[in-house]
Amino acid sequence: MSTTPENVMEQFDERGFLRRLSWFDWAWAAAFLVGTIYASVHFSQWMDRYEQGILYLSYISLVWVGWVWKPARAFSVVVTALTLFALFQYPNLEAAESNFFLNYLLASQSAIMWMCALFPAATVVYFAGLLARSEFTEKVGSALTWAASGAGLIGLLVRWWESYLISPDVGRIPVTNLYEVFVLFAFTTGLIYLYYEHRYRTRALGGFVGLIITASIGFLLWYHFDRQAYEIDPLIPALQSWWMKIHVPTNFVAYGAFAIAAMVGLAYLVQARNPEGWTRRGLPSAETMDDIMYRTIALGFAFFTIATILGALWAAEAWGGYWSWDPKETWSLITWLIYAGWLHLRFTKGWRGAPMAWWAIVGLLVTTFTFLGVNIFLSGLHSYGEL
Repeated sequence: MSTTPENVMEQFDERGFLRRLSWFDWAWAAAFLVGTIYASVHFSQWMDRYEQGILYLSYISLVWVGWVWKPARAFSVVVTALTLFALFQYPNLEAAESNFFLNYLLASQSAIMWMCALFPAATVVYFAGLLARSEFTEKVGSALTWAASGAGLIGLLVRWWESYLISPDVGRIPVTNLYEVFVLFAFTTGLIYLYYEHRYRTRALGGFVGLIITASIGFLLWYHFDRQAYEIDPLIPALQSWWMKIHVPTNFVAYGAFAIAAMVGLAYLVQARNPEGWTRRGLPSAETMDDIMYRTIALGFAFFTIATILGALWAAEAWGGYWSWDPKETWSLITWLIYAGWLHLRFTKGWRGAPMAWWAIVGLLVTTFTFLGVNIFLSGLHSYGEL
């Protein structure tokens, strides 16, 4: 089940895009608009004008995603329905322990634990399908990945509501500490991978991408049980800014894309050792994997650039300057230059293949140090993020 880069490009032809939309596409967008207006009105007491703007921009983005990637629509409907169902089960925070659905399925910690179980299971199933050359088994891997991504997203959305149940002063978007952003990384990476799985008509890379998600799950579980990081604490003053609400999620779209590129690079190098054998098992062609690396790095680079700009604007507001050569800022620049170099050499020199695969893997190691290592080993203005 594979396709060529040229065929994929045809799927992205934008000519007449709006004319190709069906009445169902427009009906779905209208229904989503109704839900957005409801959220805007119902939760208005907790939202300032910036958050209202983010809400409606998110609506536009999600409608576009649903138009170009049909499976995302069903995913959005299911996640929205289950999240609303969970919220209506909460007369108070104690209901998370007494209500059956919350305690075992939909409370933030329950949903996140389901995510932590489903992603590793999906990884194992994907590899089993690849090694056994079983399309059905790979489909099960996809289903598990959809379920894991949905559980993670529901967990964060419900956690958002739970923070307000503790106290309106405590309430905040759940992307403010390492625990929450590791959940964000896991399901964001899962969803980005599922998009490319759909576009390239291959599930054979799911196990490789699952490895990096499972590694993040391992850290998350350690952080959960050893550091009790699941507890919802008030925001420190440095993070009480609306910039955080757009800077952090934008960064993690980039991190997820870079992670996928690196794991596809790993698959590329594995296949290079035995091209015929791995191709018979279902791995995509080298050309296809090279194209996926390029597209995910281009996506990640675009979002990382936007996130860096947003971070500079936030720094100017919080610390009085756009750039201070703080360790986090310095390593962010190094990361940006690494991926800029990758794209530059591909465009100008036509580099392909193993060198670019190794570069993508090294890029992920640098990205990991930028995100996590700086917080552990270095100190600076971002020291609030250390373990």
